[in-house]
Amino acid sequence: MRFTNLLVGGLLVALSAPVCAQEAAPTPAFKLSGGTTLTTDYRFRGATQTNEDPALQTTINLNTSAGFYVGTWMSEIDGSGRTPALTGYGGAEVDLYGGFTKTFGGLGTDIGLLYYYYPGRVSGQKTDFFEPYASITYTLGPVSTKLGAAYAWGGQKGLAGFDVKGGNDDNIYAYGEASVGIPTTPLTLKGHLGYSDGALGSLNAPGINDNNYWDWSVTAEAVGGPLKVGVSYVDTDIKNGNTDFAQRLGRGSTVLGYVGVSF
Repeated sequence: MRFTNLLVGGLLVALSAPVCAQEAAPTPAFKLSGGTTLTTDYRFRGATQTNEDPALQTTINLNTSAGFYVGTWMSEIDGSGRTPALTGYGGAEVDLYGGFTKTFGGLGTDIGLLYYYYPGRVSGQKTDFFEPYASITYTLGPVSTKLGAAYAWGGQKGLAGFDVKGGNDDNIYAYGEASVGIPTTPLTLKGHLGYSDGALGSLNAPGINDNNYWDWSVTAEAVGGPLKVGVSYVDTDIKNGNTDFAQRLGRGSTVLGYVGVSF
């Protein structure tokens, strides 16, 4: 009887071992992810980067189980002169970044450093710059909120001469976002409000000594497996002067669409 009990017990342990092993499987030390998106207009903080033309964009991320990550984001841009702020920047923007992220229950934190690189820039033109960033998120059920800021310090050659008020050409960007998933549907509604001040905020009409502006957007996005599709309304309060400056230069209101795939 003792032998039988031991045998039965051994069989039960053997049968349950794979299940326990599966449940206790360790988190991978490294995880590679990314995706590609086609958008009808690349808007950076409310302003077009493609003369309101479509752009193909790709992201690649490498995350570690400890929370550290590195990655790159790439997009087509228009450096031909039709998008004045990017004249001579070439046809591509490559963002290189690295940072640390951690989640505590529904609270998430993220801090990192981003480098804007323009590989096709005109020889000798100073375009590139660094921008540290940080954000906190809070998620409760289908609702998620985010507060963040990015600061590009002054003295970087890629920002020199941009600030219409002079100074040291630094720039601060602060923003808030919220999203809510619609129950029993693949839809998520998103809202964004941002504020630029400094070198990158100097996008108002010539003659207006103002180096700041607000941007905002509202987005509806549907996700199914690796596919996503969305539509956004984007706008800014960039000042026109006595003309339709903001609208002509792709810095005013627009509706854009996008479709993407992720892995």
